[in-house]
Amino acid sequence: MSNYASINPATGERVAEFPALTDPEVQDVLARSSAAYSSWRRTTVQERASVLQRAAELHRERAEELAAILTLEMGKPISEARGEVALVAAIYEYYAHNGELFLEDETLDIKGEGEAIVRTEPIGPVVGIMPWNFPYYQVARFAAPNLVLGNTVIVKHARNCPQSALAIQSVLRDAGVPRDAYINAFASTSQVADMIADRRTQGVSLTGSEKAGAAVAEVAGRNLKKYVLELGGADPFIVLSDADLDRAVADGVRGRMFNGGQACTASKRFIVVDDVYEEFTQRFLQAMSEQKPGDPTDPNTTFGPLSSRASVEELQELVDDAVSQGAIATAGSVPSGNTGAFFPATVLTGVKPGMRAYSEELFGPVAVVFQAASTDEALELANDSPFGLASSIYTADVARGRELAKLIEAGMVWINSVSRSAPDLPFGGVKRSGVGRELARYGLGEFANKKLVRVPTI
Repeated sequence: MSNYASINPATGERVAEFPALTDPEVQDVLARSSAAYSSWRRTTVQERASVLQRAAELHRERAEELAAILTLEMGKPISEARGEVALVAAIYEYYAHNGELFLEDETLDIKGEGEAIVRTEPIGPVVGIMPWNFPYYQVARFAAPNLVLGNTVIVKHARNCPQSALAIQSVLRDAGVPRDAYINAFASTSQVADMIADRRTQGVSLTGSEKAGAAVAEVAGRNLKKYVLELGGADPFIVLSDADLDRAVADGVRGRMFNGGQACTASKRFIVVDDVYEEFTQRFLQAMSEQKPGDPTDPNTTFGPLSSRASVEELQELVDDAVSQGAIATAGSVPSGNTGAFFPATVLTGVKPGMRAYSEELFGPVAVVFQAASTDEALELANDSPFGLASSIYTADVARGRELAKLIEAGMVWINSVSRSAPDLPFGGVKRSGVGRELARYGLGEFANKKLVRVPTI
C-alpha cells in the first residue's frame, strides 16, 4: 500500500495512490534544490515577483479544478474550498506586489562616519512540512515569501492529500517557477529528518501537531537549523456581559464550525461571564444543533466530513473522556447510513480540569462552554491553556477590549470577531502553539539573512 493516498472521507473510497520516494530519490531532491538555489537567488526580485503574480492568476483561472481536489481529498465543502483557493491567490499576489518593498536595503542611523546597510537576502533550500486541513493555504504561507526572497523550496505534504500537493507543484511550474526551485517530495518521516539534518538544507517550517513540532525542533536544533512551527490551538472566545449576543452566537458557531472545526485557529473554548451565560449557552446550543453535515460537493453544504475515520475516533475519545467524568455533551446528527468520516456538531458543558477536553485541542466540530464569575476569571480561564494561538473578545466597549487584549497570552487577538487570515496580517502563536510568524512582512524575514554591509569611510 502506498504511503500517499487520496481517500474520499465522505465515502471512504480510496481513489488514488502515489509511491513514496526512495532514499536515493530524496538525495536527488536535495541536490536539485541546492543547485537551483545558485541560479534562483540571482534572478531579480522583479522576476521572482512576476512569477508569483502569474501563480496568483493561475489559481484564479483553475479555481474550480483546484477546489474540487480539496473537496475530494479532505472533505472540505466546495464553497469553503473555493474560498481557500481565492485566499491562496491573494497570498501569492501580496508577495508579488510587496516583495521588492520588503527586500529594500535598510540604511541604519549610526554614529561615526560612513554608512551601514542591512540587506535581506535568501539563505538556501528550505523544507516545509505541511498538514492536510488547508492543503493549498498552508503551502502558500510558506512558499510565497520564500520564493520571492530567493530561497528554494521543498515541500513534504500530508499523506492524505497527494493530489493537492501535485496540483500546487503544477501551478507553480506553469507560472514559471523553475522546476527545481519548488519540489514536491513524497517523503517518509525518517527521510524528512534526514532532509532537515542535511548540510544543504538551511531551515524547516512545520504546520502540524505538538508531537510533530517537538520532533522537528529536536532535529533542527541538533543540526543548528532555523525553524518555524505553527502548532495547535485551543482558542478562547470570551463573551462579556455587554456583548452583542446575536453577533457572538452567530460568530461563535461560524468560528467553531469552519472547515468542520479542523482549524488550529478555530474558536474552541467559549468563556462566558455569569450575566449572559444562560442566554448565550441556550442560544449557542440551539444554533449548533442546527448544523447538519452533508455532501461536501453540494454548494449548499457548510459542514462536511472530517478528514478521516481516525480523526472521528480521536475526537470521540476526547468527548467520551469528558462525559465519563461528569461533563454533558449535546450533539447534533450525522447522515443516516453514512460510511464516511462524519461527526456531529457537539457542545460540551461542565468540563473541569483533569478532563482531556480541558487542556487538549479538540480538532473537529466540538465546542466547550465555560462559565466565568467575572472578567478576571474569564481571562484566567483563557490563559489556563498550554496553547496561545488566536483568541476573541466580545464586548460593546472596544477600548476595554483593547486593554484586555494586552492580558491574553496569545499570538493573535480579535475583538468582536473570530480569527481570520489575510496575506497582510502576521500569523503565529506563543507557548505550545509554536515558534515564529508567517504572512505579512514577518513571514518573509523568518528564513532570511539580515546581512550588515558597513562602509566606515566613503
